[in-house]
Amino acid sequence: MHRGMLVALALVALAALAVLAPPTARAQAQGRAQAQAPAQAPARSGSFDLPALMALLARRGSGEARFSEERFVSGFDAPLHASGTLSFTAPDRFARHTLEPRPESMEVAGNLLTLERGGRRRQMALDTMPELAALLDALRGTLAGDGTLLERDFDVRVGGTAALWTLTLTPRDAQLAGQVRSLQFAGQGAQLRTVELLLAGGDRSLMVIEPLPPAAPAPAGGSAAPAPRPRGQR
Repeated sequence: MHRGMLVALALVALAALAVLAPPTARAQAQGRAQAQAPAQAPARSGSFDLPALMALLARRGSGEARFSEERFVSGFDAPLHASGTLSFTAPDRFARHTLEPRPESMEVAGNLLTLERGGRRRQMALDTMPELAALLDALRGTLAGDGTLLERDFDVRVGGTAALWTLTLTPRDAQLAGQVRSLQFAGQGAQLRTVELLLAGGDRSLMVIEPLPPAAPAPAGGSAAPAPRPRGQR
């Protein structure tokens, strides 16, 4: 698979994960520091461990958000910025619609991947791309709170406590490890704060999420009841 496509699709998956637990402004700063800190040692017996973290992260559903992304790429003096919207519908449908710097979209539904850019549309089956499938399993396993699925393709390291934790996934497959060094998550309680993708060549990407409020439910009967008139008004 083309390296650029693999990286972009990995960001789709990780961004969709972050939609389900958006950060506050204060938590963003805390999350950045946590994500950039050295990985902690694996949790010891009796401390906060993978099953405990999976139980927290299993409290998820569907959501939508705006995203702002920074990619730190060798050869560029400044980070590359992108922004747009994200959505996730359990259990396996998610999308990233980039608005800046150019419109493009990437959607995954089950085993089908759809890419649109510059008026062109392309569809691919995920089972023909095992590297990407492994990254998507990292997303699906985390969303479902399925530690067994995560451990199938990654070495998993959990650090911290339920109040402030880190989750680092390191690819076991040599071909994937040649492109992706690790996926790093940091959070507080059931909320994910930051998602960072570290590439084998030293490049990295950090995404910050701003949630969109859920749509207001339609009033019963199809239309809102008229507001009562003030007393004395006919």
